This record gives sequence, structure tokens and C-alpha cells, in this order.
Amino acid sequence: MEHGRLSKSSFSKGGFAAANCRDHHRRGFGCVSERDAVWPALPYEVWRQTKDTLHMYTQVIGKLRLSLSPPEPQWAHVPLYVTARGLTTSSIPVGLRAMDAELDLIAHELVIRCSDGKVERRPLGGDVAAFYSDVMNMLRRMDVEVAISVVPSEVSDPIPFPEDHAHDTYVADHATRFFRVLSMVDVVLKEHRASFRGRTSPVQFFWGTFDLAVTRYSGRSVEPPADAGLIRRVGGDAEVICAGWWAGDQRVPYSAFFAYGYPAPDGIDGVDVRPREAGWSATSGEFLLPYDAARMSSDPPGAIHAFLNSTYRGAASLMGWSRELAGV
Repeated sequence: MEHGRLSKSSFSKGGFAAANCRDHHRRGFGCVSERDAVWPALPYEVWRQTKDTLHMYTQVIGKLRLSLSPPEPQWAHVPLYVTARGLTTSSIPVGLRAMDAELDLIAHELVIRCSDGKVERRPLGGDVAAFYSDVMNMLRRMDVEVAISVVPSEVSDPIPFPEDHAHDTYVADHATRFFRVLSMVDVVLKEHRASFRGRTSPVQFFWGTFDLAVTRYSGRSVEPPADAGLIRRVGGDAEVICAGWWAGDQRVPYSAFFAYGYPAPDGIDGVDVRPREAGWSATSGEFLLPYDAARMSSDPPGAIHAFLNSTYRGAASLMGWSRELAGV
């Protein structure tokens, strides 16, 4: 499939909707409505293979930050961040130098930059084994010595990066469509975050679970369960209310907004949530609002804010958080 990108004119009002319908059917998305021009459809089965490959790409560069950065509470030294073009590690210390790695999902390339002026680039595409090998070679040419765990995190049936020839699909159009959604969700989550007066995380992309999230803290400590693994022991030692957006997986094959309180208070499943398409999922232990329900509404940002605000208010009330912490 051609790795072409949409022209700038495609994003003008009505321009995307007038794009060639036959071409979009070929790509698997069907005809594009004016609503799709702003909040595009992202059917899981259509872009699943690209998503799975991109997920592994994010794990490779995410593990660079994990390995080289000083450890922080709640894994704050681990996530990636949304940029105007894709996802970045942000600045990572390398001795007294600094580097960053960015997955540019518009130009479809990996860019690694160093504070001494060195830059390396690699087109996105190819299997994960080749991507991992190329990244390590790029770093060696930049005099960056780093060792990472080559086993993917938080996925079922992980394949070590050097052996992963299974994840080899990268369709540029699918990756760009994902980024368009991700960048708009990032804006809405930042608006939601802005009203909180207590400690809060940045809006951040977790490469283990492949989701974008913001976390608010009450300041109370939590004792993780005795049988908790390393990830939960480090990330689950504080009382939080978290919300974000998730791209779906084989178990739940659709993208959705999510929210939860941790530890989950009694009665959380009875919270009155907005909009009406949202609700509590006993299976996942979270509130969910399908992305399609939000994007098909008359006011997608408003629907997302209604979900974020109603789930926060409900969880915060049950968890005994001060009303002064947030203006929602």
C-alpha cells in the first residue's frame, strides 16, 4: 500500500469530505463525512496491524528513556509525549549530554537528536527486529551506550525485539489518522488537566499499554497488594483519579476514553456518568466512553469533557477528595 500523506488542502472545511471515496474504501475506512474530516474514524480491525507494529516501535524508544533517565515515582521517567508531529521521549540525559527520540507520524520517520549536534534519521516501516537493530546502530554512531530490556512490556505473548519479524506492517495513512486523533485528544486532556489545583501528571503516552492519560493525586499513599508485580508496586503506591484515551486491543476491539479511581471506592459503579453512551465496565473496572460515540456527537470536545468531568466528580466524591482541588 502506498505510504502517501494527505495534502494540506484535505484538512480544509469540506475538502477532506470531498476526497476520493473509492480511495478511502481501498484503505478500509469507507467514504469520509465532514465530521470525519475533523474527528476521523479509527476502526480497530482496519489499522490493527499498523497499530501493533507502531506499539512495538514506541516500546523500543520508550525503553531508551526508561534505561537512561533517573527513576521517578509512579514511573514518571517512562512515558512519551505528544508533539506537533508525533511522539517524543523528551530530553534524556546521556552523561552531561542530552538526547531525544521522536516518532514523526507526519513525515513517517524516527529522528534521534543529541545536544552535541548529531542527528540520525530512519524511515518508519519494516519489522520490529530491523527497527530495533537500526535504533541501536544509530545510537552507537552517536556515541550513546545503552542497554534495554528487549522483551516488550505489558503485552500478551511478547516477542523479543531482535526476534520480532511478525510485526512488520506500517501503513502511513493509518499512522497519520491515529496521530490526528491522538493530537486532538491531547488538547482536550490538557484542558481538563488545567483546572486541577493539586498535584497532577502531564498528559502522557504510556508505551506499555499504548494509551494517553492524565493522573491526578490526592496526596494519600496506598499500600500495593502483597502479590503486586514491579509495575504495580511502583505505579500503584498513591491514591489517584486517572483518565485518558486508549486505542483498543484484541480483547476490546475499539478505541475508547477511560476513567477510574484507584483504589476503587465502594459504589463507584453507580456513579452518574455523562454523556449517556458512557458507563461503568465491570470487566475492565473503569468508566468507558467509546471514541465513536464521542466523535459522532454534535460536540465531540464537549462530550469528552462531560465524560471527564462527571467521572472525576463521581470518583472524587466517593474518595473524599476536597472540592477545592478542581473547578469541575
